[in-house]
Formats: sequence, structure tokens, C-alpha cells
Amino acid sequence: MKYGVNEHGYYGDFGGAYVPEMLYPNVEELRQQYLKIINEPDFKAEFDLLLKDYVGRPSPLYFAKRYSEKYGANIFLKREDLNHTGSHKINNAIGQILLAQRLGKKRIIAETGAGQHGVATATVCALKGIECVVYMGEVDMERQAPNVSRMKMLGAKVVPACSGSKTLKDATNEALRDWIANPVDTHYIIGSVVGPYPYPDMVARFQSIISFEAKKQLFEHTGKELPEYVMACVGGGSNAMGMFYHFLDDESVKLIAVEAAGKGVNSGHSAATTFLGREGVLHGSRTILMQTDDGQVVEPYSISAGLDYPGIGPQHAHLYKVNRAQYTSVTDDEALQAGLLCCQLEGIIPAIESAHALAQLEKMKFKKDDNVIICLSGRGDKDLDTYIKYFNY
Repeated sequence: MKYGVNEHGYYGDFGGAYVPEMLYPNVEELRQQYLKIINEPDFKAEFDLLLKDYVGRPSPLYFAKRYSEKYGANIFLKREDLNHTGSHKINNAIGQILLAQRLGKKRIIAETGAGQHGVATATVCALKGIECVVYMGEVDMERQAPNVSRMKMLGAKVVPACSGSKTLKDATNEALRDWIANPVDTHYIIGSVVGPYPYPDMVARFQSIISFEAKKQLFEHTGKELPEYVMACVGGGSNAMGMFYHFLDDESVKLIAVEAAGKGVNSGHSAATTFLGREGVLHGSRTILMQTDDGQVVEPYSISAGLDYPGIGPQHAHLYKVNRAQYTSVTDDEALQAGLLCCQLEGIIPAIESAHALAQLEKMKFKKDDNVIICLSGRGDKDLDTYIKYFNY
């Protein structure tokens, strides 16, 4: 795969495993085992069966008729919001819990921003009867309260991260500290295509089911496997990587990744990593991140908890640097308006993360025969409070 990872865990200049010595055995065990395990026939059979009967895959590729009329192209929505637990996060959580079981791990930790990955992790731990601890920023626990309740109902312990901006970055820091303290019996289910190798590759493989299905479904709709455009929102970037994965080597397909501009790219309240960031190391991998001149991480901001992250996954950093994908950003206001438009045009309430990708449509010009696939990465139930406050419902 031209844009895939090399044997040293790098995508071009980005990737690697920058971890403290205490974590080296964990990461090395994963690196040596993950490909062998996920390619075993019994792993594949159990993974595929759970995706089908538990998650409800394949998720539909929905032709959005009213969107298509408005934007003058064939707009398709990949409906990850219809998965069990309400987002794409469950795909990776199931893959990693099966991997953890086969590695003999007895305890699972995870970090979460919007709560969707936390809910997905708590769900698969309940399914398999394994202890679950989820770290979540204090700010995110307030703005995503329904997901906190879900995790607790599923039997997970939710631990607030009270340092820094009290959001996703800080939850990740706390989870890494836990893993250092409990290296033998604990598996860390990272929720995005970030962190030390092999996580970015592993999560991308589990999420690649999104584009694998979309290719076949587009052929059923149109007689063509390849669309003109594939679009997705990006925080760390797992839904985007899953949506791009099987289109990466088809250079005719334009890949568009939409970051969170927050209150404006230059407002000081933004999470538009590729625009504001520089190369450096964050959470165990070399990537592009928002940082000060002396290398301190700049606090990101987005109204969307799932995009409120100061970096992007190393594969995204590579795709950005070599111009394989276009990275752009939309503001809080643009995303919220796009979310409302989706409700009123298509009868679908999208997660605010997904609404960022939908908002990008306003900035594009299409030919009438263009086929456009947008990853609708999650449903908006968790964001109703934010929508209600914004629109004064």
C-alpha cells in the first residue's frame, strides 16, 4: 500500500513509537503480535460475526436526495451513526477487545473526548466481562453527560482528568500514566489513529471496514466503485482514516479531511492542526501538532468534544505533507448550522463532529455527475444540549 506504514512504523516522516521505557514491553508485544492475531481465521470469523450481528453492519450508504439537489452532485452519506452505540468507534473497540483477550489481558483502559469511544469500549468490556476504566476530561464529562451515564450503566469506571484543558489530550495523558503503572495485565484501547506504532495502523485496519463497504455500495448505487470525492471530519482521525483507507491508492479520488476551526483559525480558540501545527512528538508518535516555539502543546478548542485535540494521526500528517488529501477547517458556527440543515433536509440529527464534514459542502463546487461520499461518523443525541443552547430551542 503506497500510503501505508513501513516496517519501522512510519508513514513517510511520521509515526514511530516514542514511549517511556516502562511501556516498551507493552508496545513491543503488540507490534509483534497484532498482525498475526488479526489475520487468524478464528479472529476474523468472530470479528466479522460481531460486526454483523452485534453492531448491525454493513451500515447503509444513503443517497441524500435533498442534499444532492441543493449542492448539485450525488451526495451519499455513509451511515456510521446507525451502528450500535451510535458511531464508528465500535468497529475498533470490538477489534481491540478480541485482540486483548487473545493477549491474555484482564483489564481495559481507554481515553475519550466526545464519549463515543468510551461508550464503545465500555460496551465491548460488558460483552466480554472484562474490567473497564475510562479517562475523560472534566469539561467533556459536563458537555457529554449522557455518554458518561451510559458508560457507568455499562459497568465502566469513569475517571475525570482534571489537568490542563480538562479535555481529550489530558484524558490521554491520564490513560498513559495508568498503563505505565499497570503494564502487565492491562490493554489500552486507543480510540483513534494516534499514539505509538502499531496503534495508528491497527485502528485504521479495524476502521477500514467503512471504505470497504462504501466501495461495494457505491457500485450498487451507480455502477462505479470510485467516487470523485470522499469527505470526513478529523480530530485524531479514525473515522476519516476508515473512510479513506480503500481509496488511498486511487489517486483520482479526492480526499477531503475537515478539522475544527473553533471560533476561527486565528482566534486562539481552534483545533485546526494542519493549519496551526508543526512537526513534533505527541502521545507516542511523530506527527503534526499545535505547539509553542519551545515545544509545549497548545491547548486546542472546539465546540465538538471529539475534535478537540491538538494533533492528528501520523498517517494523516503524511497524507497532508505529500498532498494526497486536502485538509481544511470549518468553525463552530458553520458546523452547528450544517447540523441543523442536515436535520431539516434529511431528517438525520448528526453528531457535531460529523456536521463539520457536512459544513464543508458549502465551500465546494461540484459537477452534476460527481459522486460524493461523506462519512456520517456519529449521531447527534449526545450533542442535543449543545444544539439546543445554540439555537435556543
